[in-house]
Amino acid sequence: MNILNSFLKKLQHLCNTSCQKLVCQSKSIFFLAAYFCRFILLRANPLWFQIVYFTSLSILGFGILKALNYSSSSQTPPKNLDLFFTSISATTVSSMSTIEMQIFSNSQLIIITLLMFIGGEIFTSMVGLHFIRSRLKTDLDKIASSHARLASLNPFIVDQIHLELEMVTNTNEVHNKSHESLHSKSHESLHNISHESLSTTNENLRYLSMKYLGYVVLGYILVLHFIGIFGVSLYLTIIPSTKQILKNKNLKMFTFSVFTIVSTFASCGFVPTNENMIVFKKNSGLLLMLIPQVLLGNTLYPPCLRFCIWVLGKFYKKKECSYLLKHSEEVGYKHLLKGKHSVFLVATVFGLLVVQVTLFCLMDWDSEGLKGMNSYEKLIGVLFQSINSRHTGETIVDISILSQAVLVLFVLMMYLPPYTAFLPLKDSEISSKRMKKTRGKVTENLIFSQLSYLTIFIILVCITERKKLKEDPLNFNVLNIVLEVVSAYGNVGFTTGYSCERQLHPEENCENKWIGFVGKWSDEGKIILIIVMLFGRLKKFNMDGGKPWKLL
Repeated sequence: MNILNSFLKKLQHLCNTSCQKLVCQSKSIFFLAAYFCRFILLRANPLWFQIVYFTSLSILGFGILKALNYSSSSQTPPKNLDLFFTSISATTVSSMSTIEMQIFSNSQLIIITLLMFIGGEIFTSMVGLHFIRSRLKTDLDKIASSHARLASLNPFIVDQIHLELEMVTNTNEVHNKSHESLHSKSHESLHNISHESLSTTNENLRYLSMKYLGYVVLGYILVLHFIGIFGVSLYLTIIPSTKQILKNKNLKMFTFSVFTIVSTFASCGFVPTNENMIVFKKNSGLLLMLIPQVLLGNTLYPPCLRFCIWVLGKFYKKKECSYLLKHSEEVGYKHLLKGKHSVFLVATVFGLLVVQVTLFCLMDWDSEGLKGMNSYEKLIGVLFQSINSRHTGETIVDISILSQAVLVLFVLMMYLPPYTAFLPLKDSEISSKRMKKTRGKVTENLIFSQLSYLTIFIILVCITERKKLKEDPLNFNVLNIVLEVVSAYGNVGFTTGYSCERQLHPEENCENKWIGFVGKWSDEGKIILIIVMLFGRLKKFNMDGGKPWKLL
């Protein structure tokens, strides 16, 4: 019995020792991997980092979607290219579709929801803010260590000054000259120390402000998502007709609410129904709930973020909030605009919205897409459609039946960056901007403008689809291709779709499906549009492209 007890104790001690070693090794490997990742991320080019981020996320999403089962209503699984197209469309929040949404099962819809959430601009900007703060923390640590080293050497400098002063007290002339020299040395030393202390204090305040800004952005995301999901779920519960629509389409109410709010706030535009929001075009209450999500997650995000910081600064973290409001450019967060810019941005957003609503009402008030709706429902529908042209892409009408003038206006709205604002400049500001002539690198001189790249992409698509442009000109026309390419570039998702009724030479087995126009393109055309979606998601890195070209 004693032998058995001793054996068990030794075994237990051995197991404890082995477990401790295993835990220690695991922690070491974890910290080493974390340090390596941080080292790479802090020194990586932001452009290449985001390219790797979106492509790897799309590939991972494609693999998971392919591994999961499809909806019971799906007869044949989609092609791998179409499934990857959907994955990268969700990741880049473009909502370009080559597959009907109702073929996806509930688990696949959850995966697409996650792709849209972590691919949204506000979420990725919050992650980028964390890396900027990490870099600043590293710089602060270096400054603190150098400042401590200087402070430790300062007593020796003072002793040396006193020693030299005692040595020159006998000679007045030497005393005067040395006193002045030593006084200047001590003054310069103390000035450098005070200057570095002040700089360190400002950097510390900047670091704390950026840390607080990260919490504000996270709270902004969570609060708006919670309000949106709760509001949509409550609306679907109260209105029987909407609940019946989801039941007929075999969609769960909570999944629909989360999916739609995440998609709307991320400016994606995917909706779990094949018809997008067309089936809810008479539900004005639901559309009114989604409109704030569209605006607050896209064009009006900077003014609302600034307003939130101003309100919080009245009660909490006053120093940090004051710093964020007064030094928005030094923070390095591109969504935190100056007060003047934010005011003009709000005015520009609503000004362009008035133009769109006015033209839409004049040209398409009695169109086929708005039939069966009363005046109030039409007005809310037109407002919803116009707001979604920048850059969400949810729709209550078939885009292809709208007038050509409205389509051209939508193309312009989709092309404009989300923070486009009319900012009047003074003559002095204009002259100073014109005098800034910098000679860029060779690569910078070779970079084209955004419009040039769009033209190149449109030409390439016209080449790949040249056969269909001849055989099916009513569906495959240049305006539809331009709208599809610009929609992918703007990460909007508007599409004219494809109609068998518009074929000049009707196909026997042609079937109308609720997919985008790109769904009928060749594989080469789809690959080009994948590149366009990724390029459009990263267009912020090339907003100044094409400056070497001077149009006189």
